[in-house]
Amino acid sequence: MLRRITTLVALTMLSAGAVAVAGTGPAQASRPLPESIALPNGFQPEGFTIGRGTSFYVGSLADGAVFRGDLVTGRGRILVPGTAGTMKTGLKVDGRNRLWAAGASGGDADVYDAASGRHLAHYAFTDDPNTFVNDLVVTPSAVYFTDSARPFLYVVPLGHDGRLPGQAAVRSLALRGPAADDGAFNNGIVAAPGGRLIVVQMLAGRLVTVNPHDGGSQVVDLHGYSVVNGDGLVLRGHQLYVIRNQDNLVAVIRLGDRFATGRLVREITSPLLRVPATGDLFGPFLYVVNARFDVTPTPDTDYNVVRLLA
Repeated sequence: MLRRITTLVALTMLSAGAVAVAGTGPAQASRPLPESIALPNGFQPEGFTIGRGTSFYVGSLADGAVFRGDLVTGRGRILVPGTAGTMKTGLKVDGRNRLWAAGASGGDADVYDAASGRHLAHYAFTDDPNTFVNDLVVTPSAVYFTDSARPFLYVVPLGHDGRLPGQAAVRSLALRGPAADDGAFNNGIVAAPGGRLIVVQMLAGRLVTVNPHDGGSQVVDLHGYSVVNGDGLVLRGHQLYVIRNQDNLVAVIRLGDRFATGRLVREITSPLLRVPATGDLFGPFLYVVNARFDVTPTPDTDYNVVRLLA
C-alpha cells in the first residue's frame, strides 16, 4: 500500500510540473521541472531523445556533437565532441543504454555508450552522395533508419542478446508503394505494436505504414488532415505525436486499431515553440527541441529544449 501511495504522489507531482528532490531538512522539497533548457549557442540541434532517469540527448547539425542534459536540473555538457564535416540527426537510447545516432548526409550511423560517450560502433549504409539518413527507431530485433533522399530503410539487426552486429549484417530495405514516392521526404519513424513501422513524409504531408520484411507500404487515412512539415514522431499506445516543424505545432493523432487510419485529436501550440524538430515523452510531458530552421545559424544563435503538456 505504501508503494502505491508513493507512486500516486509522484505522478501527482509530475502532473504539476514538479519532481521530488532529496533535501537536508526533515521533509523532501519539490523542484519544478524547467519549462525551457538552454543548449550551447550555435549548437544547431536536430535530434532529441530521453534516456535513463532524467537524462536527455541532443545531436548537432553543425559538427555532429552530442549534448547530454538533465530534465530536472537543466544542466548538461557535451558528451560526444563534434567533428568538422559531420552531422547528427535522429537519436535513440536502447534498453542497454546505447545511444544510436543517424549521420545525415554521411549516409551512416554511430553507436555510443549513453553514460560515458564511448564510441561503440559505426555503420555505413550508402556511398551515394544523394543521401540523408534522418531518423531511427529501435525495436527488439533491429534498428531501422530512414533516408529522406533515397527510397530505402537501413536495417541494423540485433541478436537475441542485443549484441551489436558487424558491418556485414547491415542491409538496405528497398521501399515499395507510397513510401518510395520521389520527393516525399521520409523523416520520423516509430514502431507500432505488431511489427509495422510508421513513417512521416514531411513534404507529402502524410503518414505511411511500412512492412519491415518486404518494404511494402500503405498511406494512413487521416480523413483529410495533412501532416506537412512533419519531422519527429513519438508514439504512446495508439496516440501519435507529429512534430510539424515550420508550423510550430505538434499534431496529436489517435490511430485506429490496425494503425491504418487516424484522426486528429488536437494541435499543441505554444509561444515556446521555435520550429521544433524532434521530441520525446516524459510522464505527462512532451519535450521538444527547437531547431530554429527559420533563422540563419550563427555561433551566437540560441537554442533550447522546451516542455509541453502532452
